[in-house]
Amino acid sequence: MKQQITTFLTFQGNNAEEAMNFYVELFDNSKVINVERYGKNGPGLEGTIVKAIFELNGTPFICSDSFIKHEWSFTPAVSSWVECNTKEEIEHLYAKLSENGDVKMPLDSYGFSKQFAFVEDRFGVSWQLNLE
Repeated sequence: MKQQITTFLTFQGNNAEEAMNFYVELFDNSKVINVERYGKNGPGLEGTIVKAIFELNGTPFICSDSFIKHEWSFTPAVSSWVECNTKEEIEHLYAKLSENGDVKMPLDSYGFSKQFAFVEDRFGVSWQLNLE
């Protein structure tokens, strides 16, 4: 059955491939499924991504390098929630995702879980990391 709803990440800095590869390497059971690139005559920079489909631990995502420079980018109001299985996992994800990013809520116990963090990575994508 075709996935009806999939998160789509629109990158403004021609770094969709870098971000996608970073995420695929970071999360277990992840892979790039398909990449379509702009050619010489495309509206986008040659070699950048028209549309790429990838999975992060089985969850589908799509990304693109926007050739149109929009007035907007990512917002922390929309984020990906990641349920972590171990303390080591949440600490690893927190360290990697917060590197050169913006920590909205540092890794700590906030009362609603053992450990939680809210980070915006170096690409501007927001992640909520949770350990029950």
